[in-house]
Amino acid sequence: MDINEMTYEQAVAELRDIVKQLNEGKATLDDSIKLYNRGIELSKFCSSKLDEAEQKILLYNKDQDATEPFDVE
Repeated sequence: MDINEMTYEQAVAELRDIVKQLNEGKATLDDSIKLYNRGIELSKFCSSKLDEAEQKILLYNKDQDATEPFDVE
């Protein structure tokens, strides 16, 4: 599936699957490299989605006169 058509949740699920496959060690070297590259793409996509969500929250807080940013931790 094209990453840009995925939801955040779908990307995380695929990323978890990739980590599981790599940890099992059953994939060939070439397949492992492909999985790793796909994982990097998914990781960047997820990070971007989280950054977008944070910016939306910050804008919402600004519009609501909130002075503290949303803390995820």
